[in-house]
Amino acid sequence: MRDLTTRQTITVGLMLFALFFGAGNMIFPPALGQAAGSNVWLAMLGFIITGVGLPLLGVIAVSLSGGNLQTLAGRVHPVFAVIFTFVVYLAIGPFLAIPRTGTVTFEMGVLPFLPEAVKGSWVPLFITTVVYFAITFWLCLNPSKLVDRIGKILTPALLIIIGIMFVQSLFQPMGGMGQPTGAYQETAFFKGFLEGYLTLDALAAMVFGIVVTAAVQNQGVTDRKKVTWSTIKAAIIAACGLGLVYLALGYMGATSFSLGQSENGGQILTTVVQHLFGPLGSMLLGAAVTLACLTTSVGLVTACSRFFSDRIPAISYKVMAAILCVFSAGVANIGLTQLIAISVPILMAIYPLAIVLMLLAFFHKMFRGHRAVYVGAIVATALISLMDGLSSVGLSIEAITSIYKHLPLHKEGIGWLLPAIAGALLGFLWGSLWPSKQTKQEIYQEKASNL
Repeated sequence: MRDLTTRQTITVGLMLFALFFGAGNMIFPPALGQAAGSNVWLAMLGFIITGVGLPLLGVIAVSLSGGNLQTLAGRVHPVFAVIFTFVVYLAIGPFLAIPRTGTVTFEMGVLPFLPEAVKGSWVPLFITTVVYFAITFWLCLNPSKLVDRIGKILTPALLIIIGIMFVQSLFQPMGGMGQPTGAYQETAFFKGFLEGYLTLDALAAMVFGIVVTAAVQNQGVTDRKKVTWSTIKAAIIAACGLGLVYLALGYMGATSFSLGQSENGGQILTTVVQHLFGPLGSMLLGAAVTLACLTTSVGLVTACSRFFSDRIPAISYKVMAAILCVFSAGVANIGLTQLIAISVPILMAIYPLAIVLMLLAFFHKMFRGHRAVYVGAIVATALISLMDGLSSVGLSIEAITSIYKHLPLHKEGIGWLLPAIAGALLGFLWGSLWPSKQTKQEIYQEKASNL
């Protein structure tokens, strides 16, 4: 039984890096860097934990559980598995993440070059999204070539562009780091930790797991353990790449303080590249953003098309990919601001659930896979995260939120953490005293294998 060669492993790892690294990943680190100022490295540590560590854990967790999100979520309950899986795929797919890639491509890769007379018109955005998602659809037509097209072409080009920007910032310093602002003054680590949520990569990891597994299998690896190990190695390569790029972008943002403060990371990057490269800076940034968006949209459309076509056999993969691209193009035309506003409450509600599922997957054997552990942890987490999501849109219940405010780490934005641990411990106690039939079978099989 063969394993991936070193070259093949690197190629798959670069593909996974490109799938993760979208436009949002380019925008958030510079914004963090400028706001954190001299506390940038402490803030980046928190950001890397959620923006790099969680995606790495997510890919591995899905691979260990059998290669798909529904199998992992099914450890809680079959009904939860269906609902949670569909919610994640819709959020990461046609409702939020895929349309956002098209809108960001327009705002950073097309809009700066348009004449002032047409910038307020809806026509340029419409034309851009149609062309953009047509290219996305073409790249998704043959998923077996995804590794070659992304891992060997688009990813190296993206890394070269970012590398040029970073090296130039070293040879042409923009100035010193400014003073930390806002929450970065006292809680830089936790603020950076929460900013990592915005990348969406922890959720994307649960979707991309099946894409990476398929990519490994398409290279001729069929043994389950070898597929899992190859996936882990590819995920580590992608994580290292993400970490290095985030540090570079964070540094550029932190040293851009002297150029003036900007409202978002996109404006910061635009200012930085114009300072470093003059008129060609906007073209360089536009190319980098377009590549980042395109690679992410290809991966998301591929993963979502596989998922929905498998569950709706009457619709083939190619037809589903076409449907997703057309739908995403339509949603993209509502604008980036509206998309971000919609995504915030959804992320606050489901992100903690995804994190808890990932972590439990690594301790599955340790607590003998007791379903009660999954149920206890997920229920406790949901009670907090769902209310946080409602609160973000002004639908909070004062009597409940007044109690939640007293939870440890609630002010830092992770008030769900200790309830999740408590729920898992109570579930373990319950499962140990009254193990389910499935758990009894697993214990019996484990004892039998040790004889």
